[in-house]
Amino acid sequence: MSPLRDQSCCHQSGNPLTDDSINQYLSQLKQSWLSNNNDIECDFNFKNFHETMAFVNAVAWIAHQQDHHPDLEVGYKHCLIRFSTHSVGGLSINDFICAAKVEQLL
Repeated sequence: MSPLRDQSCCHQSGNPLTDDSINQYLSQLKQSWLSNNNDIECDFNFKNFHETMAFVNAVAWIAHQQDHHPDLEVGYKHCLIRFSTHSVGGLSINDFICAAKVEQLL
């Protein structure tokens, strides 16, 4: 199977991922993503507001391209990203694909 970053999101339905699958996908990510109930999240830190906003805009482009949109919490020198898949009521592979693509920005 190709790395997560090389895959593309597609519509997901049915049940969310199992804990075993979530842990397997988390192990493929480089940053400190945490599984938090029905989402994964990671807080990215930057030197200043300009770097933060450049990152946020790049994340928005990825989300648009993949048609999979995270919740973002943006501060002066950080951006907290949360991915989940509403159509399955939890996590799907799409969340990990987008997380891997976001990591490529760093």
